[in-house]
Amino acid sequence: MKEDNLYLRLVHKLLPSPFSIAVLLTLVTFFTAWILTDSPNTDKYQLVEIAGFWEKGFWELLSFSMQMVLILVLGHTLALSKAADRLLNLLTRYAYNTATAAALISVVSIGVSFINWGLCLIIGAVFARKVGEYAKLNQIKMNYPLLGAAGYSGMMTWHGGFSGSAPLKVAESNHFLFETIGQISIDHTVLSPMNLTAWGLLITIIPMLFYFLGTRSTSTEIPNSDVVTNDDRKSISGAERMDHSRILAYLIGGAIVLYAIYNVTISEGNGLSFINLNYINFTLFGLCIIAHGSIHHFLNAVQQAISGASGIIIQFPLYAGIMGIMKYSGLVIIFSDFFIQISTVTTFPIFTLISAAVVNTFVPSGGGQWAVQGPIICNAATSLGVPIDKAIMALSYGDQLTNMLQPFWALPLLGITKLKAKDILPYSLLVMIAGLVIFSGVLLLF
Repeated sequence: MKEDNLYLRLVHKLLPSPFSIAVLLTLVTFFTAWILTDSPNTDKYQLVEIAGFWEKGFWELLSFSMQMVLILVLGHTLALSKAADRLLNLLTRYAYNTATAAALISVVSIGVSFINWGLCLIIGAVFARKVGEYAKLNQIKMNYPLLGAAGYSGMMTWHGGFSGSAPLKVAESNHFLFETIGQISIDHTVLSPMNLTAWGLLITIIPMLFYFLGTRSTSTEIPNSDVVTNDDRKSISGAERMDHSRILAYLIGGAIVLYAIYNVTISEGNGLSFINLNYINFTLFGLCIIAHGSIHHFLNAVQQAISGASGIIIQFPLYAGIMGIMKYSGLVIIFSDFFIQISTVTTFPIFTLISAAVVNTFVPSGGGQWAVQGPIICNAATSLGVPIDKAIMALSYGDQLTNMLQPFWALPLLGITKLKAKDILPYSLLVMIAGLVIFSGVLLLF
């Protein structure tokens, strides 16, 4: 795909920054709620009421925002270590050109996403960054935005894996819809023939798509590498020795990692569900200290990595506000009901996918979306005679599909790769189209 391609030029020209997209989505959500939802009060009070919903939601993701900041900073910090360089170089040496590099990165991203979405988010970004650095060092011409899009592709497959919010929730014995649908094992969702077929198609077709795009793309500029200066030649005395002590770093980092491993041994038979954001951040924290070999080197790397977190810090509250409007005004119920009313037994899974995709554009949170849309989808599926497990996976597919359109989850990757949303979205939109065909196909065939 040549850089002078009309498609790329249109996307680059029309697409604003991620922050501006968040602002526009906020305005669209606000006025849509004002028009479509009812209030027993006057129109003026309804506007104030919707503003209150936005303000209420604005603060509801603060802890989640901090989790995302940590996963970005710690993941980037780990990538800046010499140990990570040596490990990733084992794979990057197979990046002969843009086509093979993009295909390889997408395979890794999609493969890891089946295990855990948090790991996928950071590994895909770091791997794309490392391949770019390797290419620049060895003077290999690459289309760097395509590599970034490949690293992000796993976020279109995560909800069908072992960290999928909806499949894991209904597998619990005390989930909030237990009295309605009972307990549904992951054998009927994540490990079902339909979902395994979908995942097999994704990890085959999406890398092939990236390979094809790579063969038709031209090279782009690759940002300069981050360089951590670990100069121990200066005189160190007194308490400063603690900051440079390898023993102390290995003791602290080792204790954290050992405790994380201990948590694996005491998990109560819930598979990999214990691997949540807190677990990943806790483990990354220990690994970063070990990898850098001293508190001093660790803090130097953190200082370089932390600048990439600015997008998360300032934009997550806006999306939390959008979620507040969708949730508390009842707008998400209106969207879901519309698709349910026009559905049949055959079309219901497809319309569920579409409705989830639309809602995810405004509420990019798998867990939050399941909490709001789950009861509606399950009640409708029961009424129409559609298998509940199929309806759950249809919602999961739709939720993850528009991640390729919505730059919310791309913020960590953009921070690590130093790319802009408009750089990767021309390619991620093509991945979304391929995903729509794959998901729709398996929902109709099974």
